[in-house]
Amino acid sequence: MAKFVIECPNCGKFAEGKTGFFARKKIDCACGHTINVRTDRMASRQCPHCGNTVIFDQTAGDKARCPVCHEPINTMDEQNQMAEFSCGQCGVRLRASKAAAHFVCPVCDYDNDVPAQIMQESIRKDGLASIIKYEGDNETLVWKHPIEDFNFGSQLIVHESQEAIFFRDGQALDLFGPGRYTLETQQLPLLEKLYKLPTDTEGTFHSEVYFINKTVQMAIKWGTPDKVRFIDPLTSVPLEIGASGELNLQVSDARKLLLKLVGTTGGIAWGDQAGFTKSVQNAFRPLIVNAVRSNLPAIIKNQQIDLLEIDERVDDISADLRQKILPGFEEYGLTIPQFYVTHIVLPEDDPNFKRIRELHTVMLQTRTYQAEAAVKTVQAQSEAAYRTAQEESKAAITAAQRKVELERQTTETEVARREAERTVIKAQAEAQAQRMAGLTEAEIMRAKGYTQKDVLQSEVQKAYAAGLGEMGSNGGGSGLGDIAGLGVALGAMGGVVNMTKDALNPVFSGITPPAPDAAAPAGGWNCACGRTNITSNFCPDCGAKKPVPQIGWTCPSCGAANITSNFCPDCGAKKPAPDAGWDCDCGQTSIKSNFCPNCGKKRGE
Repeated sequence: MAKFVIECPNCGKFAEGKTGFFARKKIDCACGHTINVRTDRMASRQCPHCGNTVIFDQTAGDKARCPVCHEPINTMDEQNQMAEFSCGQCGVRLRASKAAAHFVCPVCDYDNDVPAQIMQESIRKDGLASIIKYEGDNETLVWKHPIEDFNFGSQLIVHESQEAIFFRDGQALDLFGPGRYTLETQQLPLLEKLYKLPTDTEGTFHSEVYFINKTVQMAIKWGTPDKVRFIDPLTSVPLEIGASGELNLQVSDARKLLLKLVGTTGGIAWGDQAGFTKSVQNAFRPLIVNAVRSNLPAIIKNQQIDLLEIDERVDDISADLRQKILPGFEEYGLTIPQFYVTHIVLPEDDPNFKRIRELHTVMLQTRTYQAEAAVKTVQAQSEAAYRTAQEESKAAITAAQRKVELERQTTETEVARREAERTVIKAQAEAQAQRMAGLTEAEIMRAKGYTQKDVLQSEVQKAYAAGLGEMGSNGGGSGLGDIAGLGVALGAMGGVVNMTKDALNPVFSGITPPAPDAAAPAGGWNCACGRTNITSNFCPDCGAKKPVPQIGWTCPSCGAANITSNFCPDCGAKKPAPDAGWDCDCGQTSIKSNFCPNCGKKRGE
């Protein structure tokens, strides 16, 4: 059998009952009333957890639950651990279980923090010094301490990221920074001036303490409830866009925030948080939305932002929107260290926006084609420049080769000319030497008293005498042979006499030279030594060889002479065209030689 607690309908006290087939159906209460379990088991009671008045079956024992909050409602522990406290907002006395976390006041609907209210009641009854601090979540900007009656000597702890402000009758008295403070008269100068404090150090005073969170609230989301209408600055087309993002929020002036925004409430947080009647998000949402709606189109227009390139301009848009929104927050003691536009909603389904996108596509294709054409033009120019440079290089190489060949031919021609000059000089020197030898011999003869004519005459006489001697020695022979020999000798002598007369003609004056022999050849050659009409192959005076008559042409490249074909058989050079001569800068024309006869300038310079 299980035990359960049943309330007496007469006195309201609790009695113990049992369940089971043999259990008593009637229980005697201490007040004398007999409790009928069958008729009195259904009871109406206020739940110690949620505060609602509910009906439940008492015979369910400790398994009975509140039909509203589903917490235990019929256990002895629940009935023995009830506590009374005052509502934190309206002050009405409430009764709830000590194990409950929250209890909603049925009068003002204020959600009371049961452990805090019970602790406040205990401090008030015991007169002990209390510890005043706040270690809540970071989203809370301002939090009001639930205890309002403090003992002198209470400890106020303010963390590094907090500030604490004392209020009395709606007036802010003191502002405490980070640290640990003992609430004494020396530390409350404003309070000492305004109020007469009791001399008893254990006395209490009524005040309010607000804790202000000075940390930066990160990544607080914002957004426009609907799209913003504007005129596209580039195409003058009406469009709609949406914007959303995040901001960082921080308290800059705690006193201004308390006086203008918090007032007498229990505090304020950014979002809807239990225990606070206001939220910064709800309070400032209209300000943010209005600032974004009125300034976002102006920013796009002033900066000439293209919607298709708007993602790369979000930093500029965020900075401008922060400057527009910041004054509204600063008026309430808040600041915005950072403001971000993280998402721009473009009107993808808008026909006007589709036309703009198509226009951008056409423009992009046009720029692509222009870029490709420019690349091809540059490539063609580079190829043409390369070909030109290649041709110029080939031409330069060919010109260099021609120049080298011309210099080689010029060198060979110069060498051949110098060889010819040396040959001529050598021949002239030999002829001059022979001439000088002849002249020397003539001088010696003159010095001895005879000349070449005397020598020739002596030779003739010797030959004549020899001829006569031969005739005498052959006297016994036939007369015909002697006559023939005499004739030959006379003929020879006559020839010698004629030669002697020619040689001695300049010597003997008064002797007329004989006429030239009709059989003597004509059209001889002249030697460089001065001898003329030479019929032999060598000059009788200097010994110079008879020049070979020029037949054909001479190669200007290798120097081969007497070429009768159109190409040189040695080097293959082509027969040069007939030289018509060249004109000099001095005015001389049709010059055949390599040097101008007028000014001496070399041909080709």
